[in-house]
Amino acid sequence: MKKLSTHIREHLPAYLIAVISLIICTSLDMLSPQLTKQIIDDVIGKGETGKLSWLLLGILGIGIGRFIFGYFKEYLFDITGARIAANMRSDAFKHVQKLSADFFDKTSTGELMARIKEDIDRIWDGMTYVGMLVIEVVIHVSMVLFFMYRENWKLALLPTACMIFCGFLAIYLEKKLDKVYDDISEENAQLNRVAEENLAGVRIVKSFAREKHEITKFLSHNQRYYDLNMQQSRVFVKYHPLFSLITKLLPLVVLLLGGYFVIYDDFSLGSLGAFVEYSNNIVWPMEMVGWLANSLSSAIASNKKLKKIYNEVPSIAEAENPIILPEVKGEITFEDVSFTRGDRTILSDISFCLKAGETLGIMGATGAGKTSIIHLLQRHYDSTAGTIRLDGEDIKNLSLQQLRSSIATVMQDVFLFSDSIDENIRLGKHDATSRQTVEKASKDAQASDFIEKLTENYDTIIGERGVGLSGGQKQRISIARALSKENPILIMDDSTSALDMETEHMIQQTLNSLSGTTKIIIAHRISAVRHANEIIFLEDGRIAERGTHEELLKQKGLYYETYMAQYGEFLVEKEA
Repeated sequence: MKKLSTHIREHLPAYLIAVISLIICTSLDMLSPQLTKQIIDDVIGKGETGKLSWLLLGILGIGIGRFIFGYFKEYLFDITGARIAANMRSDAFKHVQKLSADFFDKTSTGELMARIKEDIDRIWDGMTYVGMLVIEVVIHVSMVLFFMYRENWKLALLPTACMIFCGFLAIYLEKKLDKVYDDISEENAQLNRVAEENLAGVRIVKSFAREKHEITKFLSHNQRYYDLNMQQSRVFVKYHPLFSLITKLLPLVVLLLGGYFVIYDDFSLGSLGAFVEYSNNIVWPMEMVGWLANSLSSAIASNKKLKKIYNEVPSIAEAENPIILPEVKGEITFEDVSFTRGDRTILSDISFCLKAGETLGIMGATGAGKTSIIHLLQRHYDSTAGTIRLDGEDIKNLSLQQLRSSIATVMQDVFLFSDSIDENIRLGKHDATSRQTVEKASKDAQASDFIEKLTENYDTIIGERGVGLSGGQKQRISIARALSKENPILIMDDSTSALDMETEHMIQQTLNSLSGTTKIIIAHRISAVRHANEIIFLEDGRIAERGTHEELLKQKGLYYETYMAQYGEFLVEKEA
């Protein structure tokens, strides 16, 4: 990922023009006291009134020049910083998208939102307004001190001492605030996580009457966030008055000492007027030092947090020169595949061969490892032992894009985007999917009936995560989305659990008609897998039984027990 310095180098010409404009603008500021000096010494002191009109025109010219170059300075800093922030946000989002599933297992959505939004906003602020002011303060102070020493080096020692004191105070303040800002950034991520989880699961919260508990949890994080910000404010408020005191006393002391030099030393009244103007010019940088240290500390802390995300690398790596299959037929082979996460063994010695166009049924109790087989096939995770092949090639040697785009998946936990039904169904192959294909897939998924009754049919906007639709309706849209892709491999992970038996039967007929599609059907219902070419029954991550529907019934094992649990009462009634 690009470093912040790399982004800045890419926009260096714009920054250079902005800095040149800033230097010109500041230089014009430095000329103004020199004109004041001449007005006092030459026009008022010596009566050379002929110079007055030219000097006044000079002051007007300085004002116009400051306006022009000030505009370029502000505009270039703002627009360049905005572009860099947009690029950084885009890069961060792309980087997060490339990370493997195990990263999202340990990182909350709220934390990622905080990094991509709030932290980049703080960095943006550091590169534009705050960054511009830091450069301006350095250049401004350097020029002011130069002119002060040129006028009277003895008198210039006072503002120099004040600036050195303010500089050390700013460094001390930055160190005090560094840890605080780090904690604020972390707590902001936690606050986002709690809010995002509760808003996303608000119906569950209400269903279990957990509002009071969740409010208490949110308020505890909110209080922590408040305490950290108050801690920051206490540090800032404790030391900022010192900056204000120095800036208020400096012009007064300069005027008093300058008056002494006018009376007893070779120092003109015009030079004193110019020096007082310079001392007023050096006041605002002193006032800004504390605030700038505050803002820069925040930006630095945010950049550190963002670097942690950038330092994450995908655990699933594509081969250096991946194999691109000329055509994916859909033959899937698992050879002694095992999968372990931490100390937990999820799958052990899983082997099967599914020829192109055939159907594999997978059954087993919750937690037996059924869905893990799908994750391994799609390389969301890599197996810890064994080999998985697609059309005879090890999937670790294949292109991730080709592998995953060849598989259409319908998961039990349906996720629909806050968009139109048409857009949700087109999700797999958006540009390549016609409206006719969308409608056919919806009909095959038994979704067309309820979709066409909606006010705007397929253009109806559904809420976040499909809110407003029943569980069965969401499942049918998800099935239509998979069917519209027309991929060589179709995976159904308990995807008809919310459907009635009649609708499920009609969808099963559709699946049976897909003769050229390799299908893996994970289910708890016997009806979903009974027509599969082979059924495997998992227990504790191992294949406990395998065979066709009829063969498994004859074994009178786990599959038979499941069958009797689902159909036993019906069979007894039938015999009676």
